Parts: sequence; C-alpha cells; structure tokens
Amino acid sequence: MGSNDPRAFPRSAGRPVPALDIAGVSHSYGARLALDDVSFTVPQGSFTALLGPNGAGKSTLFSLVTRLYNTSKGEISILGRALSREPGEALRRLGVVFQARTLDLDLSIRQNLAYHAALHGLPGRVARARTEAILKGSDLMDRLGEKARNLSGGQLRRVEIVRAFMHSPELILLDEPTVGLDIGSRAEIVAEVRRLVRQEGVSVLWATHLIDEVEASDRVVVLHKGRVLAEGGVAAIVEDQGASSIRDAFATLTGLARPDLGGPVAAEFRT
Repeated sequence: MGSNDPRAFPRSAGRPVPALDIAGVSHSYGARLALDDVSFTVPQGSFTALLGPNGAGKSTLFSLVTRLYNTSKGEISILGRALSREPGEALRRLGVVFQARTLDLDLSIRQNLAYHAALHGLPGRVARARTEAILKGSDLMDRLGEKARNLSGGQLRRVEIVRAFMHSPELILLDEPTVGLDIGSRAEIVAEVRRLVRQEGVSVLWATHLIDEVEASDRVVVLHKGRVLAEGGVAAIVEDQGASSIRDAFATLTGLARPDLGGPVAAEFRT
C-alpha cells in the first residue's frame, strides 16, 4: 500500500491511529519476568528502532505481536485492531521477518515468494506483479529461478524481506534482520529495507542491538531488561540524557559499557 493511498493512514477522532500500539504488556517465563509493563507506539509512516541488548525482551515482544505467544497482560493493537478481539484483521496488516531463517532452501526464489503470496490469498498474476514491483532494479530479479540454497546469507535475508512485503502489509516487523551478516551485507539489508519503506509507504519496527543501524530521522524505543527506558526521536533522547550521541545516550540509560561496534563489548549486544 503506497503512502498516497487514503487507506494508508486510518484515523480515529480525526487523528491517525498508531501502526502499532503496545499498552501495558507484561510476559513471564515461569518466575522470570521478560517484559514488565511495556508501552510504546509505532506511528504510521515511521521507521522505529527497538534498540536493546541481549535479554532485553525484543524477541519476546515480537512473539506476542505475531501471536506466537498469547498476551496475558496488556493490549496490542495493529492499525487500531486489537489482537485480543480481531486477531485475523490485525495480523492481515502485518509483515514479519523473524531472526531465524525461514525460507525453503529447496524452492527457488520465485517459488518461495509465490508460496507466501498464496498463503495470503493472492492470485498468481498478482504475486508476479508484486514480485516485479518490489524487485525492480534489484540484482535478485535475475536470480528468481535459482534455488534459495545457492544464495549467500545476505541474499537469503533480502529475499525474506521481499517476502514480507508481498501481501502489501501496512506494518513490518524485523527482528534483528542483520544478525550474523558481515558489515557489507548489513549495509545492503538496511538500505534495502529503507528503500522499500519509502516505496511502499509502510511503518516499520526494526529490532536491533546495533546502534549504527539507527539514523537521525528514526524514532527509537530503548528496551532493557524488559522495560522501556526511553521513547522518541533520536535528537530528543540524546538531549534528554545530556549526551552527545544516541550511542552515549543508550549507555547512560542502560548503564552498559559504551557499545563500540567491533570492540570487546560488542558481545553484550548480540541477541
């Protein structure tokens, strides 16, 4: 759905409803509290980075939003549709890229995309048109007939991202989409997602432990030990913490060592 489509920004009482609304959500694994009264929003049309280290609760939150886990406390809504009351309508508006690889390696790129489209009820001709529209200008367009197992890790991830866009969702969740990739591949993935976001006019929640994936124009939600410590634009969070950068603001908020990428503390930020 493009950003000029009047359906792209549904409104409530004259104001756009959030693409994602997390309200008072908690979740436990037995006696361990993984999420503690988490509340934040992803405004429509925004690129929101969910920034947190290992154990912050990012993947647990994604599991709740995608209904892999049931929400026992709090409410989650997608484009004004509460998961507890209208799960089908809510999830129809959602695209997801999980941290674990989920492509069928024995199928071609085209077949993986077509299968996903069919699951969402898209006719073959529509799936083909969407594939061409999303991949226009991409080197993957020339490799649609190749089996997924022949692709590099970065290329596999790019196909998964394209797949998430196939059914024209209004909100995309990406859980550590660059984990395990080299610097060059990470840069390609980030650039590809931002290109598709501009092209498709969707809202994004990008979970990451890598601060260099956050741009100055992004919104940021800092999640640490299951709690939201800050939410807002990069400049506002930096100013609130009296910091010189979002990296330093994050260190101040969490009490963690300054996360210089590639240095010895980088391990603290792996999810």
